[in-house]
Amino acid sequence: MKIQTQPPVHSSPGYALIMVLVISAASLVVLAATMSRTGSLALQNDRNNQYVANCNAAEAAVEKVIARLSYDFRCFGLGSVNGNLNLYRTSIPTASEDAYWGQFGFSDGNGAANRTYVARISEYTGPLPSQYPGLSAVNAPVYRVLSNVRPVTGPYQNMTNAVQVDVLLALVPLCQYAIFYNSLLEFSTCATMTVNGRTHANGSINVGSSSVLTFNGSVTATGTVGAPLNNGYTPSGFPGNVLFKGSPTYKTNVPNVGISINMTNTHSLIDFPAAGVTPDSAQGRQLLYNDAHVVLLISNTTVTAKIQAAPGMSQVPGEDTALTLTGGWTNGASPQTIQAAIRTNFPFLSVTNTFLDQRENRTAIVTQIDVGQYAQWIATNSTVLTRFPSGSGTYPTIMYVADCRSNTASQLSCVRLTNGIVPPANGGRGWSLATPNPLYVWGSYNCPNSAHLASTNTSDTYPCALMSDALTILSSSWKDSTSFTSSDSGPTPADTITVNAAILSGIKPSSGNTTATFSGGVHNLPRLLENWTSSRYVWLNTSIINLFNSTKATGQFITPGTGSYYTAPTRQFSYDRNFLDYNKVPPGIPTALVAIRVNWATPPPNSITYNVPP
Repeated sequence: MKIQTQPPVHSSPGYALIMVLVISAASLVVLAATMSRTGSLALQNDRNNQYVANCNAAEAAVEKVIARLSYDFRCFGLGSVNGNLNLYRTSIPTASEDAYWGQFGFSDGNGAANRTYVARISEYTGPLPSQYPGLSAVNAPVYRVLSNVRPVTGPYQNMTNAVQVDVLLALVPLCQYAIFYNSLLEFSTCATMTVNGRTHANGSINVGSSSVLTFNGSVTATGTVGAPLNNGYTPSGFPGNVLFKGSPTYKTNVPNVGISINMTNTHSLIDFPAAGVTPDSAQGRQLLYNDAHVVLLISNTTVTAKIQAAPGMSQVPGEDTALTLTGGWTNGASPQTIQAAIRTNFPFLSVTNTFLDQRENRTAIVTQIDVGQYAQWIATNSTVLTRFPSGSGTYPTIMYVADCRSNTASQLSCVRLTNGIVPPANGGRGWSLATPNPLYVWGSYNCPNSAHLASTNTSDTYPCALMSDALTILSSSWKDSTSFTSSDSGPTPADTITVNAAILSGIKPSSGNTTATFSGGVHNLPRLLENWTSSRYVWLNTSIINLFNSTKATGQFITPGTGSYYTAPTRQFSYDRNFLDYNKVPPGIPTALVAIRVNWATPPPNSITYNVPP
């Protein structure tokens, strides 16, 4: 008997077809989803590419403005920035610069086309970012630069993106540096020296000595830091006796630090205004001649003093209608007659002293100011008080002195300060003297508490600065009469002298690496003329600033020894940390101009108030 078995249902041709159709349908679904996802990703990538292009274009617009704004600030100061705001606002990348920029439309976030948003939004007080260790700013303006961008062709013309950068324009007093040079800075062959603050050179820094040089603060140079042959001396390797203990230790090839005075002629800071430069101009506002409250001018037969105060908050004293005092004499008058002619109006002044500066090998024709008597004069003179009434809170904190007498080739007009142990306090704001002439300081200066002489204690000093073509320190034992006959310009000095002031002065720069072509280095920027010897001390609590070369005192430095004009003392240099306090910055000190990007953001389109989260 045969038994016939039916095939199983799952093996029927109809079932297989159904399975194929189901799998095909599922594949189509997957394919459709994949294609949809691919299309979405392509669209997202396309939009993202446009977003990146928009942001790059917006950043280009922002950077174009920042580049110009930073240049104006570094070269011409804050006044130039404020005066050029409308110029910045009309600055955008254009198709005339590159056809690429024709793809985009630029606006300022307020709806104005072809413009960039630029506005001052706040002020900042506090330490600067880490790339500027040890420096701080107070009331520094912050400007916002913002650009909105959209494409002008294609499917995304309604897509707008924005970039903004906040720029801090920091005005940093140069005395926040222990040493600031606008050129080559040389420590070569210095005696043992410790620098307790920040050091910077808009140039290279040369070190190298048989003595130890210690930097306890950061060291920066736009050039290099090294120990080349200098002053006829070849150092035995770098760093050798140089100790860098700051944090960071030292950096080279850093950006140039711009300053508030025109960098092409920094000597103009202490010069008379050039023809056509008015006190209210951007350049005129930078000059100490216009910043001074008392301007004292000495000619061959006349002394003139201008007493002036800033007429308004945004003005400088030079814009005032000055009150004037005068005193005069005839040519050939005796010293007694000359002094009698000026004694009534200028009891603090002498114009008849002379001495021999053996470094210059010229006879110094001296305008001499008794600082103690001057302090009394500005506190009691009726003409001064007309401009600076007692109790008004305004003070004559800057004095500008220029000896303009005609000289022979063997003469040198100069200014000398005496009796400066207690300078004008001016309500605690201190006093600065500026002169285009060489300046001499005779005796200790700015140490009201005699217990702090010969020390680094500056707790009782006043904010003071000495700004001049060159600076020479004379001991209290100095005698004009013996300078003409003594090989070392006078008798052995007193044991110590103390000068507490920021020093801004010129130098005779090195013209080679021999002993006959050396500048003397930073340790000889404050010049000396006497037979000091190492058993006697010069204490300098200071900030040393060199912005220019001397144009009047141009005698070459000579290493102490046979044929020299001085014997070196033991120098006790110390950075006066009072200068880190804005309330104790000496009047008239120029500022470093530091433009810093403090925030970068991509704010919502057409918004100018977006702030970066902390």
